[in-house]
Amino acid sequence: MRLYDMKAAPNPRRVRFFLAEKGLEIPREEVDIPSGANLAPQFLAINPRGVLPTLVLDDGTVIDESVAICRYVEGIRPEPNLMGCDPLEQAIIEMWQRRMEFDGMMGIAMAFRNAAPAFARRASPGTLPPAAQVPELVERGLAQARHWLERLEARLAESPYVAGPRFTIADITAFVSIDFAKWVGLRLGEDSRATRAWYEGVKARPGASA
Repeated sequence: MRLYDMKAAPNPRRVRFFLAEKGLEIPREEVDIPSGANLAPQFLAINPRGVLPTLVLDDGTVIDESVAICRYVEGIRPEPNLMGCDPLEQAIIEMWQRRMEFDGMMGIAMAFRNAAPAFARRASPGTLPPAAQVPELVERGLAQARHWLERLEARLAESPYVAGPRFTIADITAFVSIDFAKWVGLRLGEDSRATRAWYEGVKARPGASA
């Protein structure tokens, strides 16, 4: 297997975090998104969508999208379990994972891609049609991310982890999203006490520095 990666990007980081929690090492190859290396012919021959992370299996099968890659890894390395042990737990974890991704990470990405100079003419990811930045979407993304942080604080005030009593993929997405939010100037406030305590606990895990 080979993982096409970008060290600084949040979605590849989610996969590296997941792999580290599983104790699984996969050879990685760095692809620089801001310079456009993900749109170069060499990479598009591997993944025509031009997105990262991308996992290529030994038989040539290509899997992209972070959670899809994590789901494959969960299947080949079931322990420690990060995505649920029975149908109900799987559904609960998936629900929270999607909330962290759609409510949090996507709002941050909206703000980032519509503000960062490197994406002035490609505010849409990968090989989607070229898109100019829309300044109004920066504030929309920031507002969505602020709302997500408020909801996350409420959740962590009542639960030790995002999806319940134990660490899961939902925590990985939330943790990476909080660090990603710093790129657009959002940081945990003084009133985010539950989130701060949870964050420090997750930061101490081996995958946090992956």
